[in-house]
Amino acid sequence: MAPLLRTLFFVALSILSLLACFTNAQLSTNFYDKTCPNLQTIVKNAMQQAINGEARLGASILRLFFHDCFVNGCDASILLDDTATFVGEKNALPNRNSVRGYEVIDTIKTNVEAACNGTVSCADILALAARDGVVLVGGPSWAVALGRRDARTASESAANNEIPSPFLDLPTLVSMFAAKGLSARDLTVLSGGHTIGQAQCQFFRSRIYNETNIDPNFAASRRAICPASAGDTNLSPLESLTPNRFDNSYYSELAAKRGLLNSDQVLFNDPLVTTYSTNNAAFFTDFADAMVKMSNISPLTGTSGEIRRNCRVLN
Repeated sequence: MAPLLRTLFFVALSILSLLACFTNAQLSTNFYDKTCPNLQTIVKNAMQQAINGEARLGASILRLFFHDCFVNGCDASILLDDTATFVGEKNALPNRNSVRGYEVIDTIKTNVEAACNGTVSCADILALAARDGVVLVGGPSWAVALGRRDARTASESAANNEIPSPFLDLPTLVSMFAAKGLSARDLTVLSGGHTIGQAQCQFFRSRIYNETNIDPNFAASRRAICPASAGDTNLSPLESLTPNRFDNSYYSELAAKRGLLNSDQVLFNDPLVTTYSTNNAAFFTDFADAMVKMSNISPLTGTSGEIRRNCRVLN
């Protein structure tokens, strides 16, 4: 039975990869060249202003995009406020009082609408903003294929079920990524996005108090930030060496048993961790490639969905 299950798993992954290729053919890097030629400049300028005000926002927008794509695809559903007909994703457990950056996307959307009214989707704005946020804090760039449309609904329950938890073990994480057409390699490299940003105490308390595969001095320093029974929203950098610069220090920290989240440290035995810890260029290349793959998870195209005029509400 085990060989059969392995065969079925790889067949399913192959089908998802084929679907991703078909979707990618519907998106284009020059989608708005005629209808909104200054789009990328508008997005980059707004992201630069946001990060100048708060360096953490590069990481916040990257996480916002990740959480959007993992719930029914990269369709800006995470940006929708609740309505009388659905409870959206903003108050799902992985997002509530944790995911941030909505106001930055609002600002970009306002600026884009002023230049190109009713033309550019919130989904495409979020994809571009995530890329620019990484670049502006020192990370790699990649070409963003455009042409996504915006979802007309959102689901709190889907967000609760589909966004990977920081408490998961490695096999479960690999399975959740495979369900999105992403490989175990993609899991390891996309987790490198934790080289920037911060996490709340409630998400790493169990690791620093209960786990043994952790540097004792690191655990002690995090306990000073995160008491055993209080301070759930206290913050710690996900990677303490260069918390506001996108680089490969995340992997060096894993090698030293200084991963903040359980879902980070479980990656340690992957040989890629060693590779990336000593080869920043390899990490940057693979991260850019993995972001392109993630950006193409089940987007709405053609006549599906809509082009929202306000990212928080349906037209």
